[in-house]
Amino acid sequence: MATPLSEVDPYDLPPPFWQRYSDRTGAAVVFVATVVLAVLSFPPFHAPEFAYAMLVPGIFWAYLRPSFRLYATTMLGAQAVAWTIILGWLHNVTWVGLFLLGPVVGVWIGLWYLAAWWAMPRFIGRATPIRLGAMLGLAAAWVLIEWTRSWLMGGFPWLPLAASQWQRSSILQVASYTGAGGISFALVAINIGFGAYAHRLFREGERGLRKRSQEFFLALFLLLVCLSVHVQEAFNRARFTVPFGRIALVQPYVPQEVKWNPERAPAILTSLQELTLRAARTAPDLIVWPEAVTPWAVHGDARVQAWTEQLVKRANVPLLLGSIAIEHNGQPDEQWFNGAFLVTPAEGLLPGYYAKRHLVPFGEYVPLRPVLGWLGKFVPIGDDFAHGDVPQLLITPLAGAAAAVAPLICYEDIYASLARSSVRAGADLLVVITNNAWFGEGGAAEQHAAHSVLRAVETRRPVIRCGNGGWSGWIDEFGNVRTVLTSEGHGIFFRGTETISLSRDVRWIGRATFYVEHGDWFVAACAVLFGLGAWLLWSAPAPVVAAPSEENEAPPVE
Repeated sequence: MATPLSEVDPYDLPPPFWQRYSDRTGAAVVFVATVVLAVLSFPPFHAPEFAYAMLVPGIFWAYLRPSFRLYATTMLGAQAVAWTIILGWLHNVTWVGLFLLGPVVGVWIGLWYLAAWWAMPRFIGRATPIRLGAMLGLAAAWVLIEWTRSWLMGGFPWLPLAASQWQRSSILQVASYTGAGGISFALVAINIGFGAYAHRLFREGERGLRKRSQEFFLALFLLLVCLSVHVQEAFNRARFTVPFGRIALVQPYVPQEVKWNPERAPAILTSLQELTLRAARTAPDLIVWPEAVTPWAVHGDARVQAWTEQLVKRANVPLLLGSIAIEHNGQPDEQWFNGAFLVTPAEGLLPGYYAKRHLVPFGEYVPLRPVLGWLGKFVPIGDDFAHGDVPQLLITPLAGAAAAVAPLICYEDIYASLARSSVRAGADLLVVITNNAWFGEGGAAEQHAAHSVLRAVETRRPVIRCGNGGWSGWIDEFGNVRTVLTSEGHGIFFRGTETISLSRDVRWIGRATFYVEHGDWFVAACAVLFGLGAWLLWSAPAPVVAAPSEENEAPPVE
């Protein structure tokens, strides 16, 4: 006969599930928290404050010395899942690409946690200078990982941690000195500071003033450094603002499935004509079309060139457009370029044009085509485009004076080096023309726009964005989003046009930022910090924990 439950000694009952599998339970909690915080930190979610705690669950858990296998599996898996969600818009192009790229990017970034697993337990009991040096080394490791994403395997630096703050200009201004890496560095340091403070409060049993965490105070100091740059730049700024012309943005919102359909080409040209003439009535200095907007090449196809030139004469306003350039048309050495062109009422299509320098792998070319050409069965790719080599500037009047406009096509604005080289060549204004119709109406548009904010701060140049379906607008030199094209009921995704009035800060006319002049010096500094931090933890003697003295022993229980 079974013993009634009320008569069973509770100590004879098996422990609950969460106690029997406490390691796995903790891993599950950290996994979920890491995924949620990472996803919410980035656009399209407008909660950048989560980025200040995004790494804390993994950091705190690393302090507790979990097994390497469990920790690595959990954290790399969490990053793989998080980045597959963040890049979810890619499913509009290919599900296979999404489930290849998302986990790869996630694991790539997640390698940072392996350094945290080794480092965090070694913080305990170490002297303050050692802990702070190791903390800076860990923050530097994150910057180095982000830097490798800009060039390794062709490069895909989409959404560095700094991009999470694209709507919080107060922390962004340090990028004019360090590049976006300085913002990521500060955010990682703040995460480490929070994690160290939490461990000190809840696991080390310190009391009184000993509860203070020097890591947390260093993190606050770095945050204050970022904010102080903002105060210096923003103080009395209105005194230095001058007009910089009026630019009309045309957003035709041509669906990707009909963009290259010859039967739909006349309708596309009719729509462009109607929107352009409507924009011209607002008397802008320049009209901008998005990337590859004409159904045929404007350079290399005489019919399209003549149609465009005639339209610009009717509008009587210069036009900057994205289209295709065909060089040596019909010859064995024929080449196609994805380009940006300037058409003026007086001169027509100008011979000099900007050719896209960084092509999209598996979109505009296939890396190692003899080996990887089979991927064309899963990804919509055609023949390879040729790439440009120079930051060609397009000179056009703005506010009554000649302005050097530097185009960036498609996702070129995610590469800081391209914007930097354009400004070093003399650019007054960066213009990003893009076609995001590939990615539907998901988070890709805002994620992409976040990079333009970083480029504006790094170079102290205004940035104009014109997308086929949105995000279109302008960003000032300090990363403030000044105008976004929207339509009631449709948000940023709509067909239409709007003319915006630009201004610029006279303090930065013709002047280069420290970052533009010196490039990725901060990455080199991070390499030194990482090596120094690792050496400090590796070489420092293990802390000696003194045995309790007789005076401090607890009194016997009577």
